[in-house]
Amino acid sequence: MTAMPHEPLTQEDVLLEGFLALQTPEGFRAELLEGEIVVTPPPDGDHELYISRVVNQVIRHTQIVMDVSGNKGLTLNGVAGAPRDRVIPDVTFAPLERDLFRGADSWMPCDGVAMVLEVTSTRARGDRDVKRRCYARGGIPLYLLVDRGDSTVTLFAEPESRDYQAHRKVSFGKPLSLPAPFGLDLETTDFL
Repeated sequence: MTAMPHEPLTQEDVLLEGFLALQTPEGFRAELLEGEIVVTPPPDGDHELYISRVVNQVIRHTQIVMDVSGNKGLTLNGVAGAPRDRVIPDVTFAPLERDLFRGADSWMPCDGVAMVLEVTSTRARGDRDVKRRCYARGGIPLYLLVDRGDSTVTLFAEPESRDYQAHRKVSFGKPLSLPAPFGLDLETTDFL
């Protein structure tokens, strides 16, 4: 039997293999963000409260029916010299008619996702900066960030290759307009 030559593993390959082999403790989640493995502990109750308030409004008031997934793994375009980003948004919204989640693998492409939601946690900078850039590179049309640190809600729109080109920010207590396909004013009064 002769040995077949093969390409040597790159640093990107090794990082991706190590990431995919991780066994995180129950409740924790691991993400691969711009070439860095990030492990996040389970969220606190206030984190989940903000998620619940946003999801309830979207379900009740959006222009079209949305599928909603909490903690859905998405694969996105990565930065040069690193494997594709693997991100787990707090919530992923997709039009029901697209049926994106049916039969999807643990890590699915982000094509067809309408919006992702993040609520800041222990790594607020990651949600404000790194994940924002990841979602923009993935072409996700809208990124909604509930920032508990500065009591604001920001909607990022118009993704380009490296970042979003537009954003609107309001303080907790003020409404934030979500464009089509959502077409609703997100109320944040009970975020106070």
